[in-house]
Amino acid sequence: MIKKKINKKQPSPSERHFGVVLEDIDSKLDLVVGGVGILDKKIDRHYGEFQEFRNEVDYKFEAVFDELHLIRNELKEKVGRDEFLALEKRVIALERKKI
Repeated sequence: MIKKKINKKQPSPSERHFGVVLEDIDSKLDLVVGGVGILDKKIDRHYGEFQEFRNEVDYKFEAVFDELHLIRNELKEKVGRDEFLALEKRVIALERKKI
C-alpha cells in the first residue's frame, strides 16, 4: 500500500489572522442567535398576555355597548323636553276649563 503524502502547509500570518477573526465573528453570532431565541420566547409570552388582555377588553366593550343600546332604546320611548312643555300647557289649559 502506498501512502500519500499529505502536505500540511503552514498558514501564513494573514491566513491565521483571518481564521481568528472568523472564529470571533462565529462566537459573536452564536451569542446573537441565543439572544434572538430568548427574545422570541419573551415576545411569545407577552403576546399571549396581550391576547388575554385584548379579549377581556373586547368583552367589556361589548357589555358597555349592549348597555348603551338599552339606554338609547329607553330614551327613545321617553317624551322630549319640547313635547313635555306642550303637554304641560295642554294640561294647564284643560284644568282651567274644568274650574
